[in-house]
Amino acid sequence: MKKILFIACSAIFFISAQAEAQTSKNKLSKSDKAMAKETIYQFKVEDLSGDTFDFASLKGKKILIVNTASKCGLTPQYKDLEAVYKEYKDKGFVIVGFPANNFASQEPGTNKEIETFCQQNYGVTFPMMNKVSVKGDDMCDVYKFLTQKSKNGLQDSEVEWNFQKYLINEKGELVKVIKPRTLVTEPEVINWIKS
Repeated sequence: MKKILFIACSAIFFISAQAEAQTSKNKLSKSDKAMAKETIYQFKVEDLSGDTFDFASLKGKKILIVNTASKCGLTPQYKDLEAVYKEYKDKGFVIVGFPANNFASQEPGTNKEIETFCQQNYGVTFPMMNKVSVKGDDMCDVYKFLTQKSKNGLQDSEVEWNFQKYLINEKGELVKVIKPRTLVTEPEVINWIKS
């Protein structure tokens, strides 16, 4: 009788241990899945005026994120960015600019100065965010997402210079990184917007 009881208790213990291991495995799988589903929509940032900008408000749109600077050889790209934004903004596309002073101190201005510069020189109407850091120890959370494969699920990248572009699909997922010198008017960008 003791032997039967011992065998029954052992069997119950073994089954319990297996069930617990499976539960832990399922929890890990859910955690891994959640990590893979990280999107741009989780972020809220401040715009140049200090108002909250919620990326969740852009669900269902294609998004181009670009780090900008006012005193760079590539600054004239603002003109093309604004033109493309105006052409496609009513067709499910938006550009979001992030001024950054990470490269040769080419964005030294305050948020107000940046806003004035963009409007007076290029008539910028696409959303412009608060000045941030796009690399280094003080990199903002949005750029951590854009540059780290563990967060974006696509690839690791480094912001090479001002006006690097990140393409985000309608599900909030990173799909492509575009080099700083590549204009927003190039076929690889326009075809993606229109597809």
